[in-house]
Amino acid sequence: MSKKALLIVDPQPLWREVEALLSQAHQVETRQVPSPEAAGELLREQEFLAIFLAEALVPSLAPLKGAAPAVPVFVFSPRPTVAGAVAAMREGAQDYLGFPPPPDRLAELLRPYLGAPPDHAAPGRPRPGDRGKPRALITQDPAMLRLVEMARAVAPTRATVLIQGESGTGKEVLARLLHQESDRAAGPFVAVNCAALPEGLLESELFGHEKGAFTGAIMRKLGKFELAQHGTLLLDEISEMHPHLQAKLLRVLQENEIDRVGGRTPIPVDVRVVATTNRDLTELMQKGEFREDLYYRLQVITFTLPPLRERPGDIPLLAQYFLERYSQLFGKGPLSFTATAVRALEAAAWPGNVRQLENAVARGVLLATSRYVHPRDIFGEVPPAAPGPESRPLAPARPVTLREMEQSMIFQALKETSGNRTHAAKLLGISVRTLRNKLHEYRQEQQRPSLCRPQVA
Repeated sequence: MSKKALLIVDPQPLWREVEALLSQAHQVETRQVPSPEAAGELLREQEFLAIFLAEALVPSLAPLKGAAPAVPVFVFSPRPTVAGAVAAMREGAQDYLGFPPPPDRLAELLRPYLGAPPDHAAPGRPRPGDRGKPRALITQDPAMLRLVEMARAVAPTRATVLIQGESGTGKEVLARLLHQESDRAAGPFVAVNCAALPEGLLESELFGHEKGAFTGAIMRKLGKFELAQHGTLLLDEISEMHPHLQAKLLRVLQENEIDRVGGRTPIPVDVRVVATTNRDLTELMQKGEFREDLYYRLQVITFTLPPLRERPGDIPLLAQYFLERYSQLFGKGPLSFTATAVRALEAAAWPGNVRQLENAVARGVLLATSRYVHPRDIFGEVPPAAPGPESRPLAPARPVTLREMEQSMIFQALKETSGNRTHAAKLLGISVRTLRNKLHEYRQEQQRPSLCRPQVA
């Protein structure tokens, strides 16, 4: 086995799809062992790029680090929690992630260890290891095109930018466009999710820490600000940042210097900050949950991305882009949507916006059994029988409403995940909170007829 390999330590046989993706898209070999003891034996015989560790085995993380101090360990959990993240980080984990990791997140994770992608990659093929290049911002909507023009105009400046919009509308894509069009394009683009880590870990993640600064700090760690030196730092979901850290961030933006946790001297930084949020910051300010001075510091330039339902003309355009992207990524060859699939895509509500559409198309590509992608591949529903891939479907008794299609997609996702709301939300590309609110609405609608049923004489 080559040195370009990953070690998976997990007794559960859940990694087959991830291993296939690592092999096909990243040319990385994998070895899975069920126990830390078996992992320790392999580490003495072979070098690995990184270790992927199941959350249940976190108590054995320290011995693994002792066997291979230079090899980063990433902890994966099917049900991520704040307590799990804290425990993993204290034991020395490089990062704590949900399982299974999305393809883009996996590519970002491996990029520092894989180096540049091979030159013989097929023309036009997405290069998962190259996260420096922004994903194309696909649109033909006039409002979105105006936002893109505005972004290109302000990109060369150093002004901080605030990007607002619902989850999945493409806020990070716009942030990467700003970076690529700026004079910092040659520098790093570093993203951190402020909602994914608790306050104590987020402070260390942003500003770094010195050795011995707290329990588990076995070595100095550079924070995201230092890693983004001469580049761009994306603060994703900044609305979830604790007020204590908001004050520290405000000082960094004003003074252009940071203080590592446990450090003694400030460190100058040259970083352009872009922040995103899917919540109304003015409402949070009124509640005292977001600092007013930080808000005005961030919103020097503000972009508000419209949800996908307000730009329906982009749905077939985006769907075709994702179809080509994932058919190449998964090695499926050229695929096409059936006419029925295109109509179903255009009729869907997409509460999770572009991210949900992307996940649905990726699912359709994976499940397609011919040259055509059908609605059943995308939504998990069997359409009316029709002879041939492009023939006209049987007319339903009545048109399916957007509300009904949305409800059907949500229930199908819950069915496929055995009722696990966290996994279902990831499959749909929406937050658990959105899923919970939708289910609450459906329950109210079911109860309403029984409460208001007219009496018949």
